[in-house]
Amino acid sequence: MRAKFVMSEVRIGLRRNVTMTFAVMITVAISLTVLGIGLLANSQVRVMKDYWYDKIQVSIFLCDPLSSSASCAGGAVTQAQINQIQSDIQALPVVQNVFFENQAQAYQHFQDQFKGSAIAQNVTADQLPQSFRIKLKDPTKFAVIQSAFAGRPGVDSVQDEHTILDKFFKLLGVLRDGALLIGIASVLTAALLISNTLRLAAFSRRRETGVMRLVGASSFSIQLPFLLEGIVSTLIGWGVSTGLLAGFKYLIDTKVSPLLSFTRFFTWGDVWSASALLLVTGFIVSSLSSVLTLRRHLKV
Repeated sequence: MRAKFVMSEVRIGLRRNVTMTFAVMITVAISLTVLGIGLLANSQVRVMKDYWYDKIQVSIFLCDPLSSSASCAGGAVTQAQINQIQSDIQALPVVQNVFFENQAQAYQHFQDQFKGSAIAQNVTADQLPQSFRIKLKDPTKFAVIQSAFAGRPGVDSVQDEHTILDKFFKLLGVLRDGALLIGIASVLTAALLISNTLRLAAFSRRRETGVMRLVGASSFSIQLPFLLEGIVSTLIGWGVSTGLLAGFKYLIDTKVSPLLSFTRFFTWGDVWSASALLLVTGFIVSSLSSVLTLRRHLKV
């Protein structure tokens, strides 16, 4: 009977303040969705790092007749220099594998990369340098290759893809942190709205709570319906936010992923993990804001 009474009070409270309750649900849904997008952005950065850092290569570009670096003062690289450089690369313990790309292969790769563009029609094979593509066992050991081959006769330049990717991931990190900060601010806004809604509900039902106090009801019994109202509103908002995040993932899988097949995206497991964290966050924020508000304003 007591449980039925509490739930009856919760239903009455939700209906009585239906406009404010709806506003709380929508605000919670939007707030948790924004925070969830920030969490998924964090997962996306992690997935892309794992995927791309595993594919990082070090490129050693060899001298050609057009090279202007000091190490190419002797002209284009000779076959003897190519053989010696390849032998020295393979002897390094940090090297996992090495691939030599001649001018014909470099030209074909260039044409595939810039297919359909005007630049592809104005480049010939003899304008592209030969190079070694090196996969390291540990991508952070680029300095070993740099110190061994930079400035060596026959070597035009040594390029590390790691530095290019780091700049890209720093940009993604800034966007991720921005989304998380906006999400946290939105959740705090939702907490304030929950607090104001409960304060108004407590004021409109002050006579009923006064009667309950006179007949010997405890503070917890009086506060419980109000507390559950905030939690129910938060749970509904969380359900909506989870649906929006699931829809976002579906859109990524069906529309974005086929167009960007060169990388990977966060998984459904990341979506459910983010949803679970949002549930905990929403429950804690709702409970704390409700308890603090009721202690202050529910006095009879």
